[in-house]
Amino acid sequence: MGAGGALKVVLVHDWLTGMRGGEKVLAELVGMFPAADVYTLFWRRGSVAAEIEARIRGTSFLDRMPHVAHAYRYYLPLFPLAVRSLRLPPCDLVISSSHAVAKGVRIPPGAVHVSYIHTPMRYVWDTAGDYFRFGRGRRWRRVALSLIRPYLRWFDRRTAAGVDSFVANSENVRRRIRSIYSRDALVVPPPVDTDFFTPDGAPAGEFYLAVSSLEPYKRVDLAIRAFSGGTRRLIVAGKGTLERDLRRLAAPPVEFAGEVSDTELRQLYRRSRALVFPGREDFGIVPVEAQACGRPVICYGAGGALETVVDGTTGIHFRPQTEEALLDAVARLERHAWNPAAIRLHSLKFSRGEFRRRMADVLEAVLAPAGGSPGAVRAAGCAP
Repeated sequence: MGAGGALKVVLVHDWLTGMRGGEKVLAELVGMFPAADVYTLFWRRGSVAAEIEARIRGTSFLDRMPHVAHAYRYYLPLFPLAVRSLRLPPCDLVISSSHAVAKGVRIPPGAVHVSYIHTPMRYVWDTAGDYFRFGRGRRWRRVALSLIRPYLRWFDRRTAAGVDSFVANSENVRRRIRSIYSRDALVVPPPVDTDFFTPDGAPAGEFYLAVSSLEPYKRVDLAIRAFSGGTRRLIVAGKGTLERDLRRLAAPPVEFAGEVSDTELRQLYRRSRALVFPGREDFGIVPVEAQACGRPVICYGAGGALETVVDGTTGIHFRPQTEEALLDAVARLERHAWNPAAIRLHSLKFSRGEFRRRMADVLEAVLAPAGGSPGAVRAAGCAP
């Protein structure tokens, strides 16, 4: 333990360039352990919550590379070396928040390492093709990735041995951890701010909503193709590397809202008829936010959506991943009577309070065999 018997915690995250799902988990961990230091490969200043930025104590050499915050995919072969270059201070507990290489960080002697896995590196395992399915330059990117994939897979598997306990964000990811690393994991779903994302009692609107970063694996192109030239209005909220391509693909009544604030996003959820979620996600916070606002979700029936959207009760699953199947799901949704209160109630299983409670229980259990005193996690500042 640290000075006076206090638990010394260090948090490690892959990179910090925006507040997406992984960063929301990190923000909650910072809230649980307000004295924890944060280490990351690189950081675009001003891109994440102030409480995270106030705790950043170290970055890797990648943070000094040209244009890394916007062109980080081109530095992918250097990620293993970069994470191994981080030097963490003496501590009792390291929590890595990993969707790429964060779990591969070197751990100080005597520290316990718990890795919260958002996903094993998606682009080097079973969904690699989704990253280059759509958009310019996809052929040469596939070739480049195929050359470095064996090394990245070796690194990903090898560094699993440096993790004392895995925590998965879903049963879906738990199965992938078992398949890839041959390790078991406990499941703690990521936190959703159900106190902020709430219904306002207004009736459902007439437009459909897609909320996503505009990247190939998100499959926003599928929703755009399905709604373009039709009679149903679709609003797309988000930005990303494919924005120009997707705007060219779209036709009325598809509209782009760009990047929106949380307050604007909440209003879009509340005024929408339903959220359209066409990609395969390991968990997917966006569908839970929409349900917290009382709105049903039309989702591709695979991955984390099978755990967050109840088919026929809080939304509609569609398969296969085609325009025709998506439009059929839209028609089914319009024939169904939805109960906003029941949809909202389901979302509360994924609240911030539930995340803190479950994560604290896991950490207490992990630290106990290592000599951690009962209640050490909560005494460090964690309040469920």
